[in-house]
Amino acid sequence: MSEKSGFSTSAATGIGSMPGGDAREAARTVTGSFADGQGMPYLAELPARGPGADMIGRTVGLLVEMYGHVEPSGWRISDRPGRDTRRARSWLGEDLDALEEFTQGYEGLLKVQAVGPWTLAAGLELRGGEAMLGDPGACRDLAGSLAEGLRTHLSEVRRRIPGAEVVLQLDEPSLTAVLRGRVRSASGYRTYRAVDRQVVEGTLRDVLAVNGEGLTAVHSCAPEVPFALLRRAGAGAVSFDFSLLTEREEEAIGEAVEGGTQLFLGVVPGLDGASAALSDPGGSVKEVRTLWSRLGLNPGTLGESVVITPSCGLAGASPAYARAALAHCARAAKSLADNPE
Repeated sequence: MSEKSGFSTSAATGIGSMPGGDAREAARTVTGSFADGQGMPYLAELPARGPGADMIGRTVGLLVEMYGHVEPSGWRISDRPGRDTRRARSWLGEDLDALEEFTQGYEGLLKVQAVGPWTLAAGLELRGGEAMLGDPGACRDLAGSLAEGLRTHLSEVRRRIPGAEVVLQLDEPSLTAVLRGRVRSASGYRTYRAVDRQVVEGTLRDVLAVNGEGLTAVHSCAPEVPFALLRRAGAGAVSFDFSLLTEREEEAIGEAVEGGTQLFLGVVPGLDGASAALSDPGGSVKEVRTLWSRLGLNPGTLGESVVITPSCGLAGASPAYARAALAHCARAAKSLADNPE
């Protein structure tokens, strides 16, 4: 399979975050849940460890010649790497060590995640306390730093796991808010101006391009995912919470599938209270089949177009439920491929 042929051989995966703070246990789970080609392992994120392991902090640790530290209001740009940046980098190294241990001899798709440039700009503060999003020049610098950091990160993953075809996933839960001018200022009394869609698209394209010919995905568990923009930006797949899909967005789904874009469908609940939903793999993907039928799509394309995931990250679940949810994703994906109609 060429690197651009898609995700069809790995029909299930996780979003990124996992519960607890044990890197080896998380790596064991994300590799063992998808053994024997049943899904796509990934580099787990463990935000329960605290600042530096959280979504923004982890990506701050990847930046090149740009640093951050934690304030009561969140992450803020620093002049030099301090304790918080060093901690973020240390935890990432620990996670890479654990993943390397459990992927000896592995060949196949392997996913890594980072916060995308627009959610990062909305969540990272300038020295005065306002979000970088409000400063176009700062946004450009941030995107450039992120791109350079991701190049280095992807190279390190390939060095450690030489048999892997590395998939880059950008997490952009704030993207729609950025596009619609809904991101609030530090005071909370105003919102930042909406960023021009062409600027958003071009920046995403540049950052996604750091994976070269490798596969890419953009994830958002927020409503109103801008499917067409993400496709134009070069995302090979769009990852989203299937339960948030609206009728208005269904046409965009059909166009994406017909255009060759893969869909990471979040159909498996991410919290323990939904344990009953893990008893019926076929039931978990019933609505996916229904959508395909409603859009007039060929059921035979399900196996090559769809990857089954939890609805969002699993950081809020128990370790036992996280293991069960990932295993259920693999079973649900198999059910979808074996019984598309």
